[in-house]
Amino acid sequence: MAKRTFSKTQLGFIAILWVLLVGYILMNAKINGITIISIIMSGVIVFVPIYKNLRK
Repeated sequence: MAKRTFSKTQLGFIAILWVLLVGYILMNAKINGITIISIIMSGVIVFVPIYKNLRK
């Protein structure tokens, strides 16, 4: 299976969408431990592949 690489524009768009989603969650949700853990875990899921792709 071929590994897909993303352009810098696509990576930036994904990062901006994640930031907007987190902002929406922080403004409208009750802030507790589960919310913070979910945001951190989603950040890892989003930004680790972006970092690996930009490192190459």
